[in-house]
Amino acid sequence: MSTPRTALFLLATGLLLAAHAHAQAPVAENGPSEIAQLLELKGDAARGKVVFASCADCHRKDASGRANGVFPRLAGQYASVLMKQLSDIRAGRRNNASMLGLASSLSLADIADVAAYLQSLPVSERTGKGPGAAVTRGRQLYERDCAMCHGGKGEGDAAKFYPMIAAQHYRYLLREVTSIRDGDRGNSDPAMVRMVKNYDAVDIEAVADFMSQLPPPKP
Repeated sequence: MSTPRTALFLLATGLLLAAHAHAQAPVAENGPSEIAQLLELKGDAARGKVVFASCADCHRKDASGRANGVFPRLAGQYASVLMKQLSDIRAGRRNNASMLGLASSLSLADIADVAAYLQSLPVSERTGKGPGAAVTRGRQLYERDCAMCHGGKGEGDAAKFYPMIAAQHYRYLLREVTSIRDGDRGNSDPAMVRMVKNYDAVDIEAVADFMSQLPPPKP
């Protein structure tokens, strides 16, 4: 039988757990979303460089990523795009188990800072290119289905969270377009899903080949 002391202990414990859960809960639907809060912050690139040190083993010190397609090129990417993707990973909207722990450990200021730092980095042209054999077919697909959002030169659109895909690794592009088509990515733009849902492996290879050949936009 519970004693009064036990009951008080359980009540106090319940209140503490409830308070902790409230503190950790996402922003309420009627409040500002996390990405809205992030966009209000002015990132500090110098502090972001320090934050990025924990990411450099995978994405490389210059944030150029890896040609094997596991880690994308982040250097020069729009801060708004980077903030949205990190926010989506934290919230479980984007499926990325390898990034979840790190993304969840960052404060909003950390995210804004590292995004500002990565955007400030130069974009290297020494990224993994496709074989080049399907560029003509890839250009046709890209101009028909992708250019309206990602731009004629792959420059993207920071205000609409469309990433710059020029000078991205071929194998990463292959993996992500396939993931979007198959519904595995989680936070894919519904319009893009519709665009690529009928792509076969040959189409994906062609459009990734073309995109990987695009040079980085000039500042």
